[in-house]
Amino acid sequence: MHIHIVTLFPEFFQSPLRCGLLGKAIEEGIITVHLHNPRKFTSDAHQSVDDRPYGGGPGMVMLLDPLVQTLEEIDRQNNGESKTLLMAASGYRFNQQMACSLAKEESITIICGRYEGVDARLTELFPISPISIGSYVLNGGETAALGVLEAVSRLLPGFMGHDESGDDESYSHGLLEYPHYTRPPEYRGLKVPEILTSGNHAMISRWRRAKSLEATWKMQPEMLKENFFDQQDIFILKQLPRKRLGRNLFVALVHYPVLDREKKSVAVSLTNLDIHDIARCSCSYGMGGAFIVTPLTDQKRLLDEIITHWTSGAGGQSNPHRAMAFESIIPVNCVEEAVEEISQICGQPPYLLASSAQGPGDVSFTEVRRFLGQRPVLLLLGTSQGLSPLVLKQCQGMLPPLRYLDSYNHLSVRMAGAIIIDRILGDLD
Repeated sequence: MHIHIVTLFPEFFQSPLRCGLLGKAIEEGIITVHLHNPRKFTSDAHQSVDDRPYGGGPGMVMLLDPLVQTLEEIDRQNNGESKTLLMAASGYRFNQQMACSLAKEESITIICGRYEGVDARLTELFPISPISIGSYVLNGGETAALGVLEAVSRLLPGFMGHDESGDDESYSHGLLEYPHYTRPPEYRGLKVPEILTSGNHAMISRWRRAKSLEATWKMQPEMLKENFFDQQDIFILKQLPRKRLGRNLFVALVHYPVLDREKKSVAVSLTNLDIHDIARCSCSYGMGGAFIVTPLTDQKRLLDEIITHWTSGAGGQSNPHRAMAFESIIPVNCVEEAVEEISQICGQPPYLLASSAQGPGDVSFTEVRRFLGQRPVLLLLGTSQGLSPLVLKQCQGMLPPLRYLDSYNHLSVRMAGAIIIDRILGDLD
């Protein structure tokens, strides 16, 4: 593989390209690395490669012409067949799958950005893929380019001596790697796990799989969302400790005060399906509880009959799962009563959060999740035409509409509630 690196600081790569497996791979011709300095194509005495940005602002921008001439020279050397990357904090996130794809290329060109970046017209003149190695900013693209260079090179045949060496590494199968041990078998009272010295390779394989799952769960749980697991994996995951943030999340199905079609504050009737679904959702996600808010005497009587039927009545006897769900239902007369109830349960008042089909919202689902690690949250779901301004004034935050980029945004309250709860807690909490 031929790797071309476009950099203003070619000396940055001198030591890394001579070290370890990377240096050996270059010596053996597995990869060739060519360093290209755009200053070669400048004509002024100072070899200027940057200038002030149009529109003002801090910093400088890399000039277009030196970069264009550098890439054209590389194209002539490779007959225009080099895959070109631009290291940029705003680029696509680099990962192991991308490294595997790049390892199939015959030639790769990596542009190391500097200053505030490159003139944006460069990506219009050449097929360039912007790449980022993480959610942070470096002084330049050299450090990131070196990371990409190593990640790709080590996947090439012959690079690591044993091609299977990379099969069990972190990210290779969508999981982080299991822990490794070597001699001595005991060091300062710390022993190597006995299973690794048992000689039972089937048990060792299962142990390593379990430890990979455990490491991924602890360090990068978002990776688990991209995997498919067998029953043994699921059993292992179920045994791992979980934050259970749902215990701090409460939901209130508000029937008063809500708006009618004329935008007047009114009280509306309960809906049997809404109550069932909010109860099941609360139970499924391990939430603190689900409040049904209504001050109407006949509605409270109806609610009590429904709850009794499914908890201690015939319904509960025939469907114990539904009985379990309905145990999370808490009837209250008003939102203030729900707030007081949560304050007594949790020892502090909840963060009052509204949901609405109207925009734009001022708190994200991710922020709500962070709140749950510190205090209880009460999510208010308005029935009829939504929560009354009387309730909204009490709220400390409002979620954005679920489909705020589309013109149709009219979900039922129970469906919207389920989606909101899932976006906050996810399937790993």
